[in-house]
Amino acid sequence: MRLPYERSSPLGRRHFVVTTQAESLLRDSPYRADCPTRRILDRIGDRWTVLIVGALWDGSARFSELRRRIEGVSQKMLTQTLRGLERDGLVRRTVYPEVPVRVEYTLTEAGRTLREPLRALEEWSIAHLGDVSASQETYDRANRPAPESTDRDK
Repeated sequence: MRLPYERSSPLGRRHFVVTTQAESLLRDSPYRADCPTRRILDRIGDRWTVLIVGALWDGSARFSELRRRIEGVSQKMLTQTLRGLERDGLVRRTVYPEVPVRVEYTLTEAGRTLREPLRALEEWSIAHLGDVSASQETYDRANRPAPESTDRDK
């Protein structure tokens, strides 16, 4: 049995590798491409995830109800996002054996812990909408390509 901090040297001898706290943090950093937290950040940073968590905040909802609440989401994207959230343990899918079958989606305990950070992002976006819109307009005006001149302009 090898300990996680043991490494074999090229000569076959074992030695201990000492890492600093900073090196340990960097190894588990989402800024590294191979860090598993990247997949979690991809999930919770996705626009549809943010909206689904918000739509499920008050309780369970059926697929068609979620689709009505979240304007612009396609059936395919809603299905994919719900499956991903279920796989990640953030949403629970409950199938009721009725005719026709009824399926409801609910936030799990882990999913409910996401609501407050996502609500903060939602509130920030509302509070700063005017500033962001003004910056976008200024940028777009400054970076608009010059109209091509024609022979009539000369």
